[in-house]
Parts: sequence; C-alpha cells; structure tokens
Amino acid sequence: MGNLKLRKRDLRFPGIVSILVLSFGSVAWASTAGGGVHNSWLEIDTWKVLNFTILVLGGFFIARKPVAEFFSSRKKDIADELSELDQKKKDAEKKLAEYEAKFKNLDQESKQIIEDYIKQGEEAQKRILKEARAQADKLEDMAKRTIEQEFKAAKATLQREIVEKAMAQAEAVIKDSISSEDQDNLVDQYLKKVVA
Repeated sequence: MGNLKLRKRDLRFPGIVSILVLSFGSVAWASTAGGGVHNSWLEIDTWKVLNFTILVLGGFFIARKPVAEFFSSRKKDIADELSELDQKKKDAEKKLAEYEAKFKNLDQESKQIIEDYIKQGEEAQKRILKEARAQADKLEDMAKRTIEQEFKAAKATLQREIVEKAMAQAEAVIKDSISSEDQDNLVDQYLKKVVA
C-alpha cells in the first residue's frame, strides 16, 4: 500500500512539472507572438527561469532517492534508538522491582538471620552448660574419691598411732605392775623352758 502512495506521488510530480513548463512556455510564446511590445526581459528571463526550474527538478529527481533514504535511515535509527531505550527502561524497571523485592525481603531475611544466630547461641549455651556439668560431676567424683582415700589413709595412720600409744601405755602399765620378784620368776621360768 505504501508503494501505491509513492507511485501516485511520483505520477503527480511530473504532471505538475509539465504544467509549469507549458505555462512558462506559453508566457514566452505570448510575449513574442503579440506583435506589439517587445519585452526583452520576458524572453531572457523566461528561459533562465525555465532552465532554473529544469535544474531544480533535475536536482530534485537526482537527490530525491538519497535524501529519502537518508531520512528513512535516520527515522529507522531513531526508531531503533527509541526501541533500545525503551528496552533499557524496561530492564531498569525490572531490576528496580527486583531490588525493591530484595529490600522488602531484606528485613525478613535479617530477622531470620538474627533468629538463627539466637537459636545457635542457645544451642551452644546448652551444649556448653551440659559439658560444664559433666566436667563438674567428674571433678566432684574425683574430689570424693580423693577425700575418701585421704580419709582412709588418715584413719589408718590414726589407728597405727593409737595402737602404738596403746602398746606404749600397756608396756608402761606392765612395767609398773611387775615387781622385781615377778621379773626374777619370769626369767627363771623362761630359762627352764629353754633348757628343757
């Protein structure tokens, strides 16, 4: 359809040019054919105007296609740039929407991270307390065993000392209760047993 419009325009232009040429030619012919007044300006200038018109029309026909292509190309470049800018705008809006969504989620994510750290801290606290209790229980057991051993050793030492003191006291009592006659009798009895 665009080609039909272009063709109609192409047909109109040569028709207009033909009418202009004929009108200038008829003006020139009328000025020479009238017989009365001779006007040199009309004759010379008419041909100059006609030559100029032909030159302009020729330049137009020669430059028409490159100029049309230039403007068509420029129009296409501008359309491409607008399309590219529109695509960049859409991409930027998409990224903006993504960042806004991330910022909205950032608050939730930070709360979730804080909750996770609190939960990990509580678990670590429980684990550390459990290990500390286990260590305390081991230390308590070791202390009880050490105390029991020390108590047994002290009891044994005390019993030994008591026995030694009791022996010393018994010896002292025996020495005090035995007289010299009893000692002589004991020695005699012992000698009799050894001899016998």
